[in-house]
Amino acid sequence: MMTVHEVSRLVGVSIRTLQYYDRIGLLHPTGRTAAGYRLYDDTELERLQHILLFRELEFPLKDIRVILESPDFDRAKALEQQIELLTLKREHLDNLIRFAKDIKETEVKHMDFSAFDKTKLDEYAREAKASWGDTREYKEFEEKTKHRSDEDNRLFMERFMLLFEEAGTIRDKDPGSPEAQDLVKRIQTYITENMYTCSKEVLRGLGRMYSAGGEFTKNIDAAGGEGTGAFVDKAIQIYCS
Repeated sequence: MMTVHEVSRLVGVSIRTLQYYDRIGLLHPTGRTAAGYRLYDDTELERLQHILLFRELEFPLKDIRVILESPDFDRAKALEQQIELLTLKREHLDNLIRFAKDIKETEVKHMDFSAFDKTKLDEYAREAKASWGDTREYKEFEEKTKHRSDEDNRLFMERFMLLFEEAGTIRDKDPGSPEAQDLVKRIQTYITENMYTCSKEVLRGLGRMYSAGGEFTKNIDAAGGEGTGAFVDKAIQIYCS
């Protein structure tokens, strides 16, 4: 576990930014110290790594959350892109360093500005961004949320989590019961109305994420009590079968 101060120093992101990510539901801490300081484990640090990659690609924060929480999110692909992006940035910096050293050592003024050319880097970033924004669900989400403020997004998440709080009150019941199945229907409807069309195929994938033990499971269990994520997943699989 790392404290918010340690994470801030490690990744170069301000404490205020980490607090903001928590507030809008993008990156929640694993827990808190006795003094109330946020704590982060390896799962959250990996998620933060992906967040920073997509920030490099200039995705808005609300879009990043949708990408990371999509059942189709490919972590290996994201890491591959991050490595390539960092490699290109290193090459760009190496060129600038060589350019500056050459001027210093020869004391000759250079009119060649090719070392400042970021065309290759910018082109890769554009292609990488396009590869994440080309799905029907993403485009639909982008359209539905383009006029939302940060406060709107915060309220959306609060209302969404209320559904999981309700799930926590019935998590000891049969996931195939009428109450559980009605709740799943309302979760599906809420996602469709506020994000993107939540087909049964998409919903089935989301259900598996709810019980997979990652960020989703922690947030859902925090709202409804331990085991809520697993209960909702079971109810979803029954609903979609």
